[in-house]
Amino acid sequence: MSALLAISGGALWSLCFGRQPSVWLPWVALTPLILLLGRRRAVLWGWLFAFCLWLGSMYWIAGTLQTFGGLTPALALVAQVLLALYLGFDQVVFVFLGRRIWRRGVWISLWALPALWVAIEWLRGVAFGRFPWNLAAYAWADVPGALPLTAWVGSFGVSWLLVFANVCVAVAWRRRRWEAAATGVLLALLVLIVAGRWSDGEAVRSPGAGREVRVIQPNSTIVHTWEESWDNYRRLIAMSDAECDGRVPAGERRLLVWPESAAWPHSYGTSERLRDDLARLTERGCDVLLGSQIDEGEKYFNSVLLVSKEGPVGNYSKRKLVPWGEYVPLKDVLPFMGRVARAAGDFTPGRSTALLPWRDERLAAAICYEVIFGGAVAEQVRDGATVLVTVTNDAWYGDTTAPHQHFRAARFRAAENRRPLIRAALTGISGLIDRRGDVTGRLGVGERGVLRGRITGARSLSPYSRAPWLVPLACAVLAVLGVGWSWRRG
Repeated sequence: MSALLAISGGALWSLCFGRQPSVWLPWVALTPLILLLGRRRAVLWGWLFAFCLWLGSMYWIAGTLQTFGGLTPALALVAQVLLALYLGFDQVVFVFLGRRIWRRGVWISLWALPALWVAIEWLRGVAFGRFPWNLAAYAWADVPGALPLTAWVGSFGVSWLLVFANVCVAVAWRRRRWEAAATGVLLALLVLIVAGRWSDGEAVRSPGAGREVRVIQPNSTIVHTWEESWDNYRRLIAMSDAECDGRVPAGERRLLVWPESAAWPHSYGTSERLRDDLARLTERGCDVLLGSQIDEGEKYFNSVLLVSKEGPVGNYSKRKLVPWGEYVPLKDVLPFMGRVARAAGDFTPGRSTALLPWRDERLAAAICYEVIFGGAVAEQVRDGATVLVTVTNDAWYGDTTAPHQHFRAARFRAAENRRPLIRAALTGISGLIDRRGDVTGRLGVGERGVLRGRITGARSLSPYSRAPWLVPLACAVLAVLGVGWSWRRG
């Protein structure tokens, strides 16, 4: 029975991170894991729950390793299983520490278990591999009020509220009394309703206000030959030329945003063809934000540049590099690691928030998976960012749930900081997201096209932007107190 509860619970929770997240399922999907805290061999069942969760929610890893990593199906499956076991360590820690809390009683469980969950989510982003993917809060992306609430408590605060609701349901199931479930769910709903009402009362500019923005989604393939790369590049330039056709009003500038890797293999510093094409676009009234490698001596940076008529007016270098993809961990300490991962890049992380000045706005860039790091984006906002921009290449994952999960994280960054966000993805999902996290324009996976819209930046700081560490730190303190008290009593 415990094994069935673990397997079904992990599968249900993984469904909360599908292409279109359910509005009602996240309210109960974590309940099986909470109930497992009271079972014998709880840690084993917790790991089984976590294994099913990560295997189901990140099933696309195996296909990517086969297609682009050259692994056989058997080796790709082994890698997928090992990754699921590794990522499941978070839930194992939650079960190991939370089982005594659960046994100590209802009241300590109601506040300490959600705090413990949030503390572990937070640590996953600052240590233990630095991979805060699929936070619990993201399961509530389509629940009214959840996104506006993040401006006050961040994604971690929403995670706390979601886990709190599930703990209430678990308490009611265990005691066969439904008052706890009803009370917890109603309290969570009340918080979401208040947050949504508060957001609805904020001033919203008219649709015609703001600066013109164009997001180019060329739907380029991951190239294998030189001919394919040239076809992709010519398509990108043709789509950009059509948006800079001389109809830009006098005195105005139109911003073109290219996805990550869109101009590959051209680099601004080495390709005369790319510089000539950009010069033509900028002379016709368009500024272009594009990704390009920047070389400084023996150091290489994955960067974005903002190019205008005067040339590059700013650049930002990626600070959160992908381990095993853009650098090899511990390569200097353990030289053999470099031989194990010969295909990995050798980029140097950027050190500055480096905002990009465009007209009267200041753009904060996040490259690819950087957008899942809420604290890093909030730092850029505190430094003066008025508009958020994220460029990515999700073509590696095809038409799977991965682009949808990545896009969901971008919506939370916009809502947390009350900043409009522009997202350009090579094969989708590209989007225009307003300061409340609502999607105002979107191009899906596999579509080729241009998103047209207007962007007006914001300058006031949300409570989350001012102190993104506050809620997770408070949860960490509460978790330590809850674990300490329960183990001492035990």
